[in-house]
Amino acid sequence: MTHTIAVAGKGGVGKTTTCGMLIEYLCKKQLGPILVVDADANSNLNEVLGVEVETTLGDIREEMARAELMKDSPIPKGMTKADYAEMKFSSALIEEDDFDMLVMGRTQGKGCYCYVNGVLKAQMDKYYGNYRYMVIDNEAGLEHISRGVLPHVDTLLLISDCSRRGIQAVARIAEMVRDLELKPGAMKLIVNRAPGGVLNAAVLEEIEKHGLDLVGVLPQDETVYEYDCEGKPSAKVPEDNPVKVALRSIMEKLDL
Repeated sequence: MTHTIAVAGKGGVGKTTTCGMLIEYLCKKQLGPILVVDADANSNLNEVLGVEVETTLGDIREEMARAELMKDSPIPKGMTKADYAEMKFSSALIEEDDFDMLVMGRTQGKGCYCYVNGVLKAQMDKYYGNYRYMVIDNEAGLEHISRGVLPHVDTLLLISDCSRRGIQAVARIAEMVRDLELKPGAMKLIVNRAPGGVLNAAVLEEIEKHGLDLVGVLPQDETVYEYDCEGKPSAKVPEDNPVKVALRSIMEKLDL
């Protein structure tokens, strides 16, 4: 059975960097096969991992929409429109040595992402069961949770920075998860960018107030910041980096 790990949190808290390091950990432990899903319309998990993305589900959706307006259809004779669409969407799967990757991307112009969200769900459902782990980096917010885009989640990791507002934001996500009765196998909190890897007493009090299950704290780190500034894959910082060391300890606690 596929073990699904979903990472959620508000924007700017290091959610995607943490997700990238988590994926790097699974790869180093040779726990594949792994399907990585970047479910954020503003996709950048590939940059954290150092992966080149040629096309996204959003790109293909736009290509299909343009094709429908063309006088001469690009759909081969004898192939239905549905089969052609499935063939094109399957081409969005990126195959790396240690994992495969699917990127949602965005559609152009105005309007919501209902269609491409639906495509993302269909593709995840199709691949579910073919991998030992499916790791999903969600957008900053609640949309994929509220719309039911995610498959059943075995481990939901809520990522926050070390501020009270950050904790309050993930508490709202946790509340929605409970209200929608999504019932993940485990829902844990990781606090990121803590000075010296230590949380302020008031922040710990806020975590307890909201009933969040803190599994670990990641320290603020200059090397991770420098990698990001220089455009280097931040998941590739050295193995003795304090953030990676702390994350390994968290992963061992989670028994993944």
